Amino acid sequence: MTAEDVIAELKAKGNPQRAKLSLRYFKTGKGQYGEGDKFFGVNLPDTRGIVRKYRDLSFSDIQKLLNNEFHDARTVAVLILVEKYSRGDEKDKEKIANFYLKNTKRINNWDLVDISAPKVLGPYFLDKEKDVLYKLSKSTNLWERRISIMSTFWFIRNGEYRDSLKIAENLLKDKEDLIHKAVGWMLREIGKKDLKTEEVFLEKYYREMPRTMLRYSIEKFDKDKREYYMKK
Repeated sequence: MTAEDVIAELKAKGNPQRAKLSLRYFKTGKGQYGEGDKFFGVNLPDTRGIVRKYRDLSFSDIQKLLNNEFHDARTVAVLILVEKYSRGDEKDKEKIANFYLKNTKRINNWDLVDISAPKVLGPYFLDKEKDVLYKLSKSTNLWERRISIMSTFWFIRNGEYRDSLKIAENLLKDKEDLIHKAVGWMLREIGKKDLKTEEVFLEKYYREMPRTMLRYSIEKFDKDKREYYMKK
């Protein structure tokens, strides 16, 4: 099993019409966040099937997939990492997390981040020092900043909110809409588990939060409460 085998299967299962739609959906135009990305147009069930088949792919071949210009190849790569992490022992998990961190710039679209960071870096750093995530939150690279906040999804699921909130603070002034959405989403997830904690954060920052971030964070509030926060 090789990276070349994976690419051959992706090509065979690709759909030109789906690929064309993906170009628009993932903002691949000049100056957009996904500029220059390419797609075979493979649907999710077929992608998952390929991941199951090649889940024992070597790290060198996973690297080749991450370096590939086609988005579908990088999707398979990160999903294989997630699969390996879920099945690995502590030594395996450390190797996978370190490999992931070396390749953050190749995990270069919001979907690639969202399907992997919460399931690799999240569980890995749950009971460890999180300096790496704080460093990523201050990166000049959009995807590394999104990785920093999305990794904390695992913390939230485990009732740990402190780091999510502190990273959210780091990202309050971020200029990118994709960061606003991710931070708002994580704040909303905190609110599902501990509404008081979310509201303490909102009372402190809602007047300076980007509107998209604020809207995402209060999406599940009742109408009156949403209107209260939106009047800033």
